[in-house]
Amino acid sequence: MSNELKLSIPEGLPFIDYEREFDFPVADVFRAHEEPDLIVQWLGPRGLKMEINHYDFRTGGSYSYLHTGPDGAAYGFSGVFHTVRENEFAVQTFEFDGYPDVVSIEFLTFEDLGGGRCRVKGHSVYPSQESRDGMAQSGMEGGMTEGYERLDELLGGTAGSRVAGEGTA
Repeated sequence: MSNELKLSIPEGLPFIDYEREFDFPVADVFRAHEEPDLIVQWLGPRGLKMEINHYDFRTGGSYSYLHTGPDGAAYGFSGVFHTVRENEFAVQTFEFDGYPDVVSIEFLTFEDLGGGRCRVKGHSVYPSQESRDGMAQSGMEGGMTEGYERLDELLGGTAGSRVAGEGTA
């Protein structure tokens, strides 16, 4: 089975769809999206350091974080979690500080595939075709691919038992 990122960027429509399968249970993958101590270990491309200002993954919560590259370049992101249903669904806004006033809304679904596997599906809607195209051309696919590879490594390594709540920190 392939665990590669599948990205769909339809011509002429202001949204991007993606999906990725994981060889781990929904609860583990969801928890890695929920807990700030885990998020900093996988979200984003390799080589960037992530610092969280705040991260409150619950209905009505919000987040703000900064990715810093080895050259010192910093990239800030923020948003609001509109709906979070444990192990099922999350709806959030997403704003990149480099493009202020362009806010996308993302629907994230966590699907149990059985056998200890799951699928994460996302649907990101942008306010204009231009902003969607800018995101698609920003290196998004590479960053998401690397981030999900890092999530696989986190869940498969020694941290995996902590994600599943079986180990100690």
